[in-house]
Amino acid sequence: MAKVKTRFAPSPTGFMHLGGLRTALYAYLYAKHNGGDFVLRIEDTDKERFVEGALEVIYSSLNESGLKYDEGPDVGGNYGPYVQSERKEIYAKYAKELVELGGAYYCFCSKERLESLTDENGNRKYDKLCLKLSKEEVEQKIKNGEPYVIRQNIPTEGTSSYEDLIYGTIEVDYNDLEDNVLIKSDGMPTYNFANVIDDHLMGITHVIRGTEYLSSTPKYNLMYDAFGWERPVYIHLPTIMKDATRKLSKRYGDANFDDFINKGYLKQAIINYVALLGWCPKNNQEKMTLAEMVDLFDLTGISKSPSIFDDVKLRWLNGEYLKEMSDEEFLEVATPFFEKSAVYGKYDIKKIAKLIKSRVEILSEIPEKVDFIANCATIDNNLYENQKQKTSIELAKVVIPACIEKLKDIEDFSNSSLFENLAVVATELEIKSKQLFWILRIALTGMLVTPGGATEIAEILGKEECLNRLNNALSNL
Repeated sequence: MAKVKTRFAPSPTGFMHLGGLRTALYAYLYAKHNGGDFVLRIEDTDKERFVEGALEVIYSSLNESGLKYDEGPDVGGNYGPYVQSERKEIYAKYAKELVELGGAYYCFCSKERLESLTDENGNRKYDKLCLKLSKEEVEQKIKNGEPYVIRQNIPTEGTSSYEDLIYGTIEVDYNDLEDNVLIKSDGMPTYNFANVIDDHLMGITHVIRGTEYLSSTPKYNLMYDAFGWERPVYIHLPTIMKDATRKLSKRYGDANFDDFINKGYLKQAIINYVALLGWCPKNNQEKMTLAEMVDLFDLTGISKSPSIFDDVKLRWLNGEYLKEMSDEEFLEVATPFFEKSAVYGKYDIKKIAKLIKSRVEILSEIPEKVDFIANCATIDNNLYENQKQKTSIELAKVVIPACIEKLKDIEDFSNSSLFENLAVVATELEIKSKQLFWILRIALTGMLVTPGGATEIAEILGKEECLNRLNNALSNL
């Protein structure tokens, strides 16, 4: 049996859609799980869709995702070129051969005639007029310089059948297919032709792609059969949906890899979550490294049903990755988001990062979560009134002055020292420590809920700022 070889063949449209990323990931996982090779091929024959810089986006997205390909435009290989626009002569050769085999024919019909071929429902289907031209007529038209395309010759009767490893037996009536253009008038191939030629010549054994190609695969099989080539194994993947009615799409936002990176999601969390969009390992493990995915990947875990993109689950998974980071690793990925906050350059972000690491799910939450440190809210004195904590405005009037006096004398302004010293104040006031720290946190931040306790925040603020805020809180009372 031939060595397993899969491919990812994106169009350079300017971004890496999560659906495309999942196709690349599954193709990579299937190849590597079976000891095979993974190929990157660029399908750029549609020049109207080409976006400047898009190739770099594809390379960087795959590189950041850890999906290292064995062959591709930038790494080379024995079956290049790996960019379709550089393979024009190859396609021309095989198109002519397919015409000779009866699997395709030259079409000289004008745009106006093609547009007139519509039925009562407005559907357009070519009527095979040019298939009736003799070889001599075709040669004369070409000699006269008449523009032409090459169309596939689809049977008008019968049914195509093939096996898909996910969806089983797929049958399509030939009457439902059209004689699609294989070579355009500019000599460039369409996807329908180029993918067949490239997959065969590059030795692709397993074609992994979305379900939108289920119904067009019979067209490709006709070409494999006409050339006498072995068909590849087909693995079609379920659609990713934004919700019950809409596909995940760029038009709705948040559909591409870079969007999520810029929002503060970790690349390893994105890849991990994308793997779970339509696949579940036998052991039901959810958090996995790429190496673990390779080991666990099995087609039996792929669902036939569409997958719903779950923002909540992605956030949770990202948060789990953040929690597992060392303080140094977290600070490194968090720093660009701290730079957008009000605390940057004013306070020790190393201490703040340690404080909030376990309380952040996505890095873009950081500015909002830490800005209270730099900007103390105007205190609503009613916050001190709390039956559960057994605190009140009257108690605050006692606690805050006592804290001010104690803090004036403290040299070591670390969290542990502050906690120890202020716990003594609580004892002296004959109240519980949690009552004192509840009041202290409100006085320092103007907030009921903060990441970190009162003494952790006090350490970050420093002695001078703490005393200023406490005096202001006292004046406010």
